[in-house]
Amino acid sequence: MNETRRVLIAADKFKGSLTAVQVAERVTAGLRRIVPDVEVEALPVADGGDGTVDAAVAAGFERREVRVAGPLGQEVTAAFALRGGTAVVEMAEASGLQRLPAGVFAPLTASTYGSGELLRAALDAGARTIVFGVGGSATTDGGAGMLAALGARFLDGNGEPVSPGGGGLAALARADLSGLDPRLASVELVLASDVDNPLTGPKGAPAVYGPQKGATPDDVETLDAALAHFAKVLEGEAGPRAAEYAASPGAGAAGGIGYGALLMGARFRAGIEVMLDVLGFAPALERASLVVTGEGSLDEQTLHGKAPAGVAAAARAAGKEVVAVCGRLALPEEALLRAGIGQAYPLTSVEPDVARCIAEAGPILEQVAARIAEDHLS
Repeated sequence: MNETRRVLIAADKFKGSLTAVQVAERVTAGLRRIVPDVEVEALPVADGGDGTVDAAVAAGFERREVRVAGPLGQEVTAAFALRGGTAVVEMAEASGLQRLPAGVFAPLTASTYGSGELLRAALDAGARTIVFGVGGSATTDGGAGMLAALGARFLDGNGEPVSPGGGGLAALARADLSGLDPRLASVELVLASDVDNPLTGPKGAPAVYGPQKGATPDDVETLDAALAHFAKVLEGEAGPRAAEYAASPGAGAAGGIGYGALLMGARFRAGIEVMLDVLGFAPALERASLVVTGEGSLDEQTLHGKAPAGVAAAARAAGKEVVAVCGRLALPEEALLRAGIGQAYPLTSVEPDVARCIAEAGPILEQVAARIAEDHLS
């Protein structure tokens, strides 16, 4: 073996089976089964969706917990990550699908209020830069709940606050952003997302993502009209930029919370690019000779801004060899090579039974990693 071989493990979670941290631990164990003294550096990654705070904590950020409103208004304990003046806030921690009771969806009434409370907690903690990772939301309220938690007011024709959720915005008569937390003007707010949908229309938040949150075709129509109305009313308050933001890439992220973030002055960036910067990927990459990336399913979606594609692109630019681990592989070899991934190692190559791959992902991943060591380190 070439003594200078150093492996960087920069993989995302295997959703429903292993966290990104566990993926790194299992790959390390499998590599060392074959090459006991191999040098390994683990840098779990995320693309802004669920698992983003955990990835930041694994990279040395401090985990902070706070009580906030969940998507249905119930109190939940949510976390954000802090290091120096930088906070990593994950909207799914407060307003994610995982915060709903099993089997319960609330497409018209789920609110992002708790996400706003989480941002306020990051401001209270002294953050000067906030990376706001959005994805995995239970909500389609255009970020109205988040804005309300930060001081905005959304009133109906009687001057009363509209009811929570995207459905309630149909009754919106007046929006007042003058009470927004003044600290927002002096922080750098980065909207980190792997989707670039606009707010409404055939590619908008309700049409594309509403059904995943339990929205029926009628609900999708209701939500699309309500969000279009929301943007129209905001145009009266904030001027033409409100309409521009509604059509901007990222506005439709996480049920339109991207739109609310853009109204607060956020800058939209691909989630994986932001996270690689925040996690210190570049120096780790410099030290590595082989990069192992991956996620639960390597498929067409992976190529559109998911973590493994971002890792592979950066590694290829640095001239590093990249392989990927995954539960399931649904990409042809040419697509992998175009993405900068030299070879993929799915769990199904060791265990053809998909149910068993999900149930026993850890031990099977170790076997897969042992194969990587045989192929690339021995």
